[in-house]
Parts: sequence; structure tokens; C-alpha cells
Amino acid sequence: MKVYISADIEGVTGVTHWDETDIGKPGYEAARCQLAAEVRAACAGAAAAGAQEILVKDAHDTGRNLTPSDIPPGARLLRGWTGNPLAMVEELAPSFAGLLLVGYHAPAGSPGSPLAHSLSTRLHALELNGEPASELRLAAYSAAYVGVPLVFVSGDEETCREAEALCPGIATFAVKRGVGGATVSVDAERAMAGIRDGVAAALTGTRPGVIALPERFAVEVVFRDGPAAYRASFYPRASLRGAQTVAFEATDFLEVLRFLLFVA
Repeated sequence: MKVYISADIEGVTGVTHWDETDIGKPGYEAARCQLAAEVRAACAGAAAAGAQEILVKDAHDTGRNLTPSDIPPGARLLRGWTGNPLAMVEELAPSFAGLLLVGYHAPAGSPGSPLAHSLSTRLHALELNGEPASELRLAAYSAAYVGVPLVFVSGDEETCREAEALCPGIATFAVKRGVGGATVSVDAERAMAGIRDGVAAALTGTRPGVIALPERFAVEVVFRDGPAAYRASFYPRASLRGAQTVAFEATDFLEVLRFLLFVA
């Protein structure tokens, strides 16, 4: 069994301030270490369920937050960005039995996390078919596009609720909740145990199926500044709506991912 793990940092236990997510800033090293611990916990759960191959994608910012010494023997680590539109799930393929998301967070404009955003802090909001397009939703749709089920999610409470609504039967573990500019987290040991046990149960039990993709995709990207929106509006088939919003439509989800790769 092959398993893919995509790991972000804003949804990791205790991470609360933007400085903690940025290499070289105060608190970053502690956050990075907790990210590594939660990834190892997910790997341990996958191994306990019989996974023989594990690919970990470092999916935060530069993609260089995890090192090979952070993952267990036998796992592989994808660092940096290839430039593939699949982005946070690059190299995900039908041969994988399931996708696991660790450290995921609430989308732009949400009160569910003080670090809520979608893809880039340059964006004020990102909507897909009239709903907030979280990084979770983009990853789930990307997995569906290549025929892989999303089977486990950890992160903040809002993210876990979204995952449960999007993928009935999915296993989740919420490590914290956002309250204004603060977070309330479980202790680190509880987080690691919950992730490890949740992943093991998700992969040994009846896994949810691949979700059905919408037939059409209407995307709206709201930028924080007008010049960025004006520039993005020149992407093929994109259009400017007002000073800060760019719209795009497609029937192929890969076209949506390609659009976001170039404008977000």
C-alpha cells in the first residue's frame, strides 16, 4: 500500500502567529519541530496499517521546512516545488491508496484560525462555485482528479468539519481551534497520538471513496490590491470584476489549478 502525506504548518498544534510560520522568525523552529513530529505520527499510523511506501510533501511556503532526518526510515520526502499545478499534492497518482493531510487550516476570510488563508496572503478571498476554496478543498479535488480518496485530515476544528462535510466517512483529528487572534490547542503528545491512531484507523477500516467532482468550476479570486488583480485578469479566459476580483471558469479541474498556479 502506498500513502501520500501533504503537510502544512498553519494547522499544526500550537501555531498561532505568522512569525511562527516563517523561516528565521521567532517561534519558527518550535513550529517546525511540531510539524515534523505530527508528520512522523502520521507516518507511524500509516506503517501500522500496512503502508509499505510513504511519500511526504512539504507543502508549506518554500517547501523546505522538513528535512530527511524528520521522516522515518523508508519514507520519502518531496521538498521544494516542481511547478506542477497539483502543487500541494505534487506527484500524487492513482497508485496511492489514500491522501492524508496534516497541519491544514481554515480558508481565507474565515474566523476559524488567526492564520486563515487560501494559497497566498496576497488573496483576500478565494471562492470555487460560490464557496470558500480552502487548501483542503483544493487538495481533495486534486486527489479526486487523479482518482485517489482523501482519507484523513488533521488541523484546526473548522478544517476538520469541512473535511467531514466534503468526504463523508473520513477520519479527522482537530488539534486546535481559533478564537480571534488566538488558538486553543491540545497538548503535543495528545496531538501526535490522535494523528497516529486516526491515520491507522482510517487506513485499516472502510476508506471513503473518491469524491465526485463538480461538472463546472467557477472561480473568483479577490486580491488585496487592485494592480495584482488587473495583472491576473490577462490570464487566458479570465476577466476582471471590479477593482480587485478576477473570475475564471472551466470544466476541467486541472485548468483551475493551472489558473491558480499562475495568478494566486
